[in-house]
Amino acid sequence: MPRRFQNKELSWLSFNQRLLQEAQDPAVPLLERVRFLGIFSANLDEFFRVRVATLRRLRTLGKRASDLSGISPREVLKAIHDRALTLQDEFERIYASLTQELAKHRIYIKNESQLSTRQSEFVRDYFSRKVRPTLIPLMLDQSRGKQTLRDHALYLAVILQGKTGVTHALIEIPTKVLPRFLALPKEDGQHSLILLDDVIRHNLLDVFNTLEVNDASAYTLKVTRDAEIDLEEDWSEGVTQKLARALEKRKSGRPVRLVYDETMPSNTIEYFLRKLKINKQQADLIPGGRYHNFKDFIGFPNIGGKGLRYPEAKAAVHPTLAKIPS
Repeated sequence: MPRRFQNKELSWLSFNQRLLQEAQDPAVPLLERVRFLGIFSANLDEFFRVRVATLRRLRTLGKRASDLSGISPREVLKAIHDRALTLQDEFERIYASLTQELAKHRIYIKNESQLSTRQSEFVRDYFSRKVRPTLIPLMLDQSRGKQTLRDHALYLAVILQGKTGVTHALIEIPTKVLPRFLALPKEDGQHSLILLDDVIRHNLLDVFNTLEVNDASAYTLKVTRDAEIDLEEDWSEGVTQKLARALEKRKSGRPVRLVYDETMPSNTIEYFLRKLKINKQQADLIPGGRYHNFKDFIGFPNIGGKGLRYPEAKAAVHPTLAKIPS
């Protein structure tokens, strides 16, 4: 018999897919389409932090946790994983298409290997003045105990090759203190941007200049953690104190998703999973593109012609309020 109800989590993913439709709609101004990718990414992060985290808790109840549609949490999680992979592929395809359209308007998002000599010098100067003081590399081969990635944070998984062999490190990309986009000097009337990720990649050898490193490569990854709020049934304190403690626990919740650069070598992925104590049974492993945390693209710079974004809405004053003397 056909099911009469649709699972609400899978329905929500269909709703979020509407944002991808807006991102590829030619009737929407180009820069607004880029920002729709950011909204999609921000929504999906919250979906995994709360809804998927709850499903993983319910999974321990087995068949008793089946919803009105008759689907168990285990089945829903499998369907979400498959759908997330499909959406990730669609997302990357749309992003590649948008970068081509941006190029038609002489707007370029460059990586560290595409810089001119002048732009390279500009990036090195910016790195030494602004970025380097904020970086605290973590050498994983020498660390002991459990290493934890912060929720909502973005990291570079670094592989260093030197005389003594291969070394691994982690660098948190400081998006909380520095903008994700850096505008490069204009050349031939072109607007060029570089992401903070690639600013660091451009200067990786400088970051590890105290080591005998011949080559370095870096791959982006991020962890999404269980952010569901649990209020303990302890009535000896007020709700405010309970909420404060529950919100603090969100920062160290169990990982529910790991998104990583799909070009990262498989043995490197396994190494970081072991070091970070991330269990494949606990977290969805989602292979993605070179860049993550696309929520930062909501703040994509306003560059290029006026037709690339929606016109600013003019403030309207209510007729009654207009009669009130200031």
